[in-house]
Amino acid sequence: MTDKLTVSVLGTGIMGAAMARNLAKAGHTVRAWNRTRAKAEPLAADGAHIAGTPAEAVTGADVVLTMLYDGPAALEVMREAEPGLRPGTAWVQSTTAGIEGIGELAGFARAHELVFYDAPMLGTRQPAEAGQLLVLAAGPVEGRDTVAPVFDAVGARTVWTGEDGAAGSATRLKLVANSWVLAATAATGEVLALSKALGVDPQSFFDAIAGGPLDMGYLRAKAGLILDGRLSPAQFAVATAAKDARLIVEAGEQNGVRLDVAAASAARMRRAAAQGHADEDMAAAYFASFDPDSDSEPDSAPDEDASA
Repeated sequence: MTDKLTVSVLGTGIMGAAMARNLAKAGHTVRAWNRTRAKAEPLAADGAHIAGTPAEAVTGADVVLTMLYDGPAALEVMREAEPGLRPGTAWVQSTTAGIEGIGELAGFARAHELVFYDAPMLGTRQPAEAGQLLVLAAGPVEGRDTVAPVFDAVGARTVWTGEDGAAGSATRLKLVANSWVLAATAATGEVLALSKALGVDPQSFFDAIAGGPLDMGYLRAKAGLILDGRLSPAQFAVATAAKDARLIVEAGEQNGVRLDVAAASAARMRRAAAQGHADEDMAAAYFASFDPDSDSEPDSAPDEDASA
């Protein structure tokens, strides 16, 4: 079979739009749909066909790729796509849906005889735009030749976690990875907030840990966004991070594990969103350290040397 496919991309937000562009760049026929059509329209310049409905988008597709807000959103859109689906079509489900959500989506796939791949992505805007995402995937071996060109177009590497997408092994790994990302992001914001409160130049902290085991590129990258005031456009938005944190906490609770740090991170993200930072990068959880009704809340990120 040819490795040039017709791929339906449902959901063209930060990640979905970048993935659609890279699929088109790789020579695949891309049919894109988004609930807010204006977010999908710019993809026409990259050669994508902009569909008016999910059903139109999936008609004739070899692969359907969903990158939507959460599990219920993905299920709703696939139900709308139902008239255009055909048995045997590969469904690459990349929404971070959570353990319960992935089970419901896999059930839909079984009912409609779709070949289901649980395939969340690790990465944010920049690696998505560069086609350098880490693909975490689970699904049947016999269909992997069909989805491999899609993964190659959007990712630098694919890690296979199992042969049964319905078991959600890739989603489980994604939740574990995101728990670390969210904890590190929240800690970065608190470090800068405490520095501000104590009158400490953040650069002195970075100088103190430079080159040692406490130093971390991710810390410096997120701190740089805060210190430079580069929170928009978001690499990964506060609102989405809050949703992922909730799914992580729920996964822990369902499996008898109390995740205090994840719960605190979820609360910080919700608080930052309520303060008006929902669409900014998740590093904007920094602002959740400050009482919006207090004179201590900054109007913007700290004005410090941002060489970190």
